[in-house]
Amino acid sequence: MIESEDGLDYSRQKFTEEKRTSQTLVRILLSLRYRRLNYRFLNVLQNELDTAIRLARAAGDEILRIFHDGFQIEEKWENPHYSEPVTIADKNSSQIIVKGLARTFPDDAILSEEEPDDTGRRMRKRRVWMIDPLDGTKGFTEKADDFAVQIALTEDGDPVLGVVFQPIKDLMYYAVKNEGAFITRRGEQQEKLGVSSIADFDKMTLAVSRSHRGKRMTRLVEHFGFGAEYPHGSVGLKVGFLARKVADIYIHLSPHTKFWDTAAPQIILEESGGRLTDIFGERIIYDIADVNNYNGVFSTNGVAHEQAVAHLRTLLTEFGRIRVVAGGRS
Repeated sequence: MIESEDGLDYSRQKFTEEKRTSQTLVRILLSLRYRRLNYRFLNVLQNELDTAIRLARAAGDEILRIFHDGFQIEEKWENPHYSEPVTIADKNSSQIIVKGLARTFPDDAILSEEEPDDTGRRMRKRRVWMIDPLDGTKGFTEKADDFAVQIALTEDGDPVLGVVFQPIKDLMYYAVKNEGAFITRRGEQQEKLGVSSIADFDKMTLAVSRSHRGKRMTRLVEHFGFGAEYPHGSVGLKVGFLARKVADIYIHLSPHTKFWDTAAPQIILEESGGRLTDIFGERIIYDIADVNNYNGVFSTNGVAHEQAVAHLRTLLTEFGRIRVVAGGRS
């Protein structure tokens, strides 16, 4: 044994130093592996993601300018019995995003809520961008903060990239298929998203609409016996709450959402570990001509998805709800 003047055991000291060196090496190797994964991410859809984020921010800036300067509200009638508000902010945001995508990816098809749908071109293309230039227009018109810009890229009918941006809070959700989902605020590092593991309905928090509470939704809440509710606007932001563990389940019974409402939130939720289907538990298919989500939206943390779909089934029978397929009923 060799001791120093202060009585330390040199052999033990040497072992400790070697151990620290080994731990440092492991950390370096893990860091390099992480960087390689990011590099692979950069080579897959990084240009698409960078473009979507840049355009979402540009559209968000225009939306906020109009939000503060003032605007008129128009009604957009889907049919004689149903209309939605629309403003110049919806239209300007759409133009910013559509023009930017068309310039950067001229071979892709583009579907936006505020533009005519070139169905023929969309059906011929493997890659289709789906845009809700202002999700939560009602909240926008009420001068609330719960509205967002949504941009998704689908390939062969499946969402592979999604961005949901809340301009007022400068909150950016984004995901790429098989690469995870993340959230950032400008000037802050990204945070990986992940859903909760709660499976008991009475312990779940239900994300609900702030303005569309009907008798059937009240009946649904009673039927499930959820532990709490989190009211908010925007489909994308409510689904985002599941990805952040703020809520555990979101059920939208209405047949009035469209592909642009669900494509971006879907990939973000799925990459966070959750699931998004229609209310019958069936996959939403995005490469068909009819863009309506006739069968509503059913989003969960994934753990309780099948159980929740089964629990809802008796209510759907009670409501006389039958699953609709494109062009007819199943």
